[in-house]
Amino acid sequence: MRLVLLGRIVALAAIAVPSLGATAARDVPAAASEARFAAAADGVVRDEMRKQHIPGVALTILRDGKIIHQAGFGVADLEQDLPVRADTAFNIGSLSKQFLAEGILLLVQDGKVALDAPVSLYLPDAPASWSAITIRHLLSHTAGLIREAPGFDGNKVQSDIQVIRSAYGVPLNAPTGTRFEYSNLGYFILAEVISRTSGKPWPAFFAEHVFGPLGMHATRPTSLADLIPHRARGYAWEEGRFRNAQSYLALRPSGAFTSTAADLAKWEAVLARGGLTGGAPRAAMWTPAKLSSGEAAPYGFGWRLESVEGHAEIGHGGSLPGFRSYYARYPEAKLAIIVLTNNGGAEAREIARGIAKVMMAKPGV
Repeated sequence: MRLVLLGRIVALAAIAVPSLGATAARDVPAAASEARFAAAADGVVRDEMRKQHIPGVALTILRDGKIIHQAGFGVADLEQDLPVRADTAFNIGSLSKQFLAEGILLLVQDGKVALDAPVSLYLPDAPASWSAITIRHLLSHTAGLIREAPGFDGNKVQSDIQVIRSAYGVPLNAPTGTRFEYSNLGYFILAEVISRTSGKPWPAFFAEHVFGPLGMHATRPTSLADLIPHRARGYAWEEGRFRNAQSYLALRPSGAFTSTAADLAKWEAVLARGGLTGGAPRAAMWTPAKLSSGEAAPYGFGWRLESVEGHAEIGHGGSLPGFRSYYARYPEAKLAIIVLTNNGGAEAREIARGIAKVMMAKPGV
C-alpha cells in the first residue's frame, strides 16, 4: 500500500498543474525563456519532493509582481487523493509575521500606534523588566524576550493575553536592543496591540483592512473547527511512511494564517508596488534593525534580510505541525518565489533557493 501511495505522489508531482495566471499572452521570446525557467523550476520541486518525502507543493513565481509560473505538485490530502492546486489552502506558519507587521504599520499610519512607544503604553500591566521594550523591538526580534511564552499550549484554547501574561515573570534572555533573538512571544504581543488599538479582534482587523480589500478571500486564521475549502492536510514522514500530523487547536498569532498560492500572489503584487503603507515605517520593514552596539540585525519588520549567493534576499519561513513554507523576494531581480508544503519536516527554503538559483543564473553558467 505504501509503495502504491508513494507512486501516486511521484506521478502527481511529475505533473505541474499551472494556473491561468501563468499563461497570459506575452511576446514569443519572453514566453519561451520563461517556459524554460518554469520547466527547470518544476524539476527542482520534483527532485526535492522525492528526496524530502513531501506529499504536496504549491509554487508561485512572480516577477515585478506578476505571475510568471504557478503550479501545484503532488497530493493535498492523501486519504482523499486530492491534488494540490493554486487554491489549495495550507497553514503558512510564520509567513504570517509579515501580515502582523503590516497591520502594525497600518495602525502607525492611522496614528493609533507609535513604533518607538513602550509596550507598557498598550499593556499597562507589563512587568518592569519590559520597560525598555518598544513596538519596534517586538517587530524586529530585538526585545530580548524568550522564544515561547511558558503558558502556550497548542492543544488548549486561550486568549492571547493569557499566554502573554504567563511570560511576565520570566527574565529577559538579553538586555533589550542588544541582540537579535527570534521570539514568537513578541508577535503574540503585537497581535494583542492590534486588537486593543483597533478596537476589534485582530482576525477581524485583518479581514476588514487587508484580506478583504485585496480579494484574498482564502486567507484566514488557522482553525480545526471551521470548514476551509480546498484544505491541505498536514503530514509527517516517520519510520518510512506518512502519518497525519497533530494540528494545534490553539490559534497562534505568530503563525496565524491559512492561505493559498493564489492569494499570496495577490499579496506579492501589492508588495511589488510598495505595500499598503509608505514612508519611513515601510522602509524600516525591509531595513536591518540596528542593535544598541550599532551592528545590524538580520531582520526588519516581519522579514528576514540575508544575502544568498551574492543576492539580497527578503524572506521568511513558516512552520506549523504538518506544514512548512518559504517566501523569498529578490529585489534586484524583481523576483519572488513562494513555496507551500504539507510535510512538517520539509525544507521549503531549499526548494525556494534552488529555484532562485535557476531563475537568476547568468547565461552560459
